[in-house]
Amino acid sequence: MRKLLHLFEAGFVVGVYHLLGLLPRHAASAIGGAFARFVGPKLSLSKRARKNLRRFMPELGDDGIEHTIREMWDNLGRTAAEYPHLMKFTVFVPDADIELIGSEHIDAAKAAGKPIIFFAAHLANWELAGLVAARYGTPVHLVYREANNRYVETLFKRGRGEFAAGLIPKGASGARLAMQALKEGKHLGMLLDQKMNDGIAVPFFGVDAMTAPALGALALRFDCVILPAQVERLGSAAKFRVTVEPPLPVPQGADKDARMIALMTAVNARMEEWIRKRPGQWLWLHRRWPDPK
Repeated sequence: MRKLLHLFEAGFVVGVYHLLGLLPRHAASAIGGAFARFVGPKLSLSKRARKNLRRFMPELGDDGIEHTIREMWDNLGRTAAEYPHLMKFTVFVPDADIELIGSEHIDAAKAAGKPIIFFAAHLANWELAGLVAARYGTPVHLVYREANNRYVETLFKRGRGEFAAGLIPKGASGARLAMQALKEGKHLGMLLDQKMNDGIAVPFFGVDAMTAPALGALALRFDCVILPAQVERLGSAAKFRVTVEPPLPVPQGADKDARMIALMTAVNARMEEWIRKRPGQWLWLHRRWPDPK
């Protein structure tokens, strides 16, 4: 039964994917945004988003929270609808779809001869960070969470595989692949804002949240340069900005656990800054924090 459901789900997703691919990118994005904006706020899933926003951004007020939820769904719908068009986004040409800021930090890391770990969050169209890195001549091995539906996973792999140097699924086997890539002087790209049940407790919006420690472990072991990469949607599907920020300082000292906590605290703090700047472009749907007692 599960296999049949997955086949049905995959058939639907593939059909929609190819249909959206036939449309101009801006039209596909607008349709995806409009549909998600209409349906999403009505779903029970949005209760989690409202709860998170009331808890961590109460200054928005009730009207601001509802506006943020509609914006969040609009962004999510656009991001999904833009997926068939990823390779059509332009960079480094006049009036490009994507503007890159901070390329000098990539240049400096490459000149130092060190492997780079780029980290981003599920903000705007987060897939564009890896695309821009590849177009800049610094393709990354993307560390990602595999889809539950293996048929849909094939579609995702095909889309990301067009610009990624490699795809590394999270887990024990993925950890070995990530270490091998860094040993060879290659670069990684990671999304670090999701919950990891067997992670480490690190402050995020002032509350300890279970956080994946992989970036910290790999960076400390292989002396990597850690580059934050913020993705912003500028108004609609038309324009994006990818900002590569100065490298995060790597904590020093003999206590590896303390260094790990300090580094991942800095990572979470950076992502929190991005989210507070553009709260409607982040996925507030995650069960990111433990419920208050």
